[in-house]
This record gives sequence, structure tokens and C-alpha cells, in this order.
Amino acid sequence: MFTFVPTPIGNRGDITLRALEVLRSVDLIACEDTRHSRPLLKHYEIDQTLVSLHDHNEAHRLPELIEKAKAGSHIAVISDAGMPLISDPGYRLMQACIAEDIAYTVLPGPSAVLTALAGSGFPCHAFSFDGFLPVKKGKRRKALEAAISAEKTAIFFESPHRLLSTLEILTDINPELPVCVARELSKKFETYHRDGAATLWEYFKQHPPKGEIVLLLDVSQAS
Repeated sequence: MFTFVPTPIGNRGDITLRALEVLRSVDLIACEDTRHSRPLLKHYEIDQTLVSLHDHNEAHRLPELIEKAKAGSHIAVISDAGMPLISDPGYRLMQACIAEDIAYTVLPGPSAVLTALAGSGFPCHAFSFDGFLPVKKGKRRKALEAAISAEKTAIFFESPHRLLSTLEILTDINPELPVCVARELSKKFETYHRDGAATLWEYFKQHPPKGEIVLLLDVSQAS
């Protein structure tokens, strides 16, 4: 059996009692990066065998994990932060569970997407989440233009190294477009920056962004 276990997006205190119970009881924990997960597990005095499961080794690791599950092992799956599979490793494993008819369950937990949406103050009755924006500027512009034309709050993950470039593109499309840059959610330096695209572009030119970022566009005011 596999249990997909969300971990905190920042603040360690956000982990659930059920998640801790599972992590303490399983036979094995498959994690995105063992170096990242060990401090969290150590904090809660969890000493389990860990194996890495990430985008670059997931296909290779699958047969081993599937065989262990078939033999009766209970395996927890975690990513570095938040919900496994959502812009994180785990999709191939989930598909294998379905194909092989292996029991699994998914625990509820922290989500940077919903946290940012609630905190942005933007309309939340309808929204889209499209993961990380493309690296290449041309494809990124097309993705942003498509999101703006969709008439619902658009949510993306963005790298701090590309945020200025993305805000420049948004400024060129519509300098007054309401944008929210949600940073370091649930952590000590959590911030929500809300303003027009051009204003935020100028702000972050003077204050280089750091940390994990969720970018939101209020397209209800795009016209």
C-alpha cells in the first residue's frame, strides 16, 4: 500500500497528526530529496528508512517500489513541501498504482496554491492553476496571455530568478493588471505584494525577490 503524505509548505507546525502517525508507522518513506526530508523527520523524532523518488529517477525506481508494495510493505510518499504530484514527483507512481491495482490513499494537507489564493484577496469562485511558467520568454508570454483571456483568477508558481522578467512581460501586456506576488507562505518572512503589474515590476527591481513564489493574476479587471 502507498500513502501520499503532504508535508508543510514552510512552517513545520502545519503538519497534521495523521501525517505524523503514517510517517511513524510505515515500512519505508519515498521522498523527493532525502537531504531535505531528514531534518523534518528528525524534528518529529521519526527514524525510518528513506529512498529518493524524484523526476530523474522515478521511472527507474518504480519497479522496486511496486514490488515492495505487492509484498505487503506500506510505503509513504512525500515531496519536499506540500502535496505530492502537484508540480512535484509522484504522478508516474500513482499511475502505476492504478494500473497494478495497488491500494493507495492520499492525505489532505497544506497547499501553496489555495493558501496564496485565499491570501491574495483576488476572486476565488473560479481559478486556474498551471504550475510553473515556461522558462522561455516567448512561451511564457503566450501562457500569460492565455491565462488573462480565460476570465478567471490565474495562479502560477514562479522562480525568483524569473519574476522580474515575468512582471516585465505582464507590464507590456497590461501595466494596470492586478497582480499578487505571494512569497514564503507560512514562513517567517511571508509577504503578499498586491498592485498593478508595472508597479510591482518597479518594486522588485529595487527589492530583488527571494524564496518560493506564487504568482496570481486578477483577470476580472484585465480589460
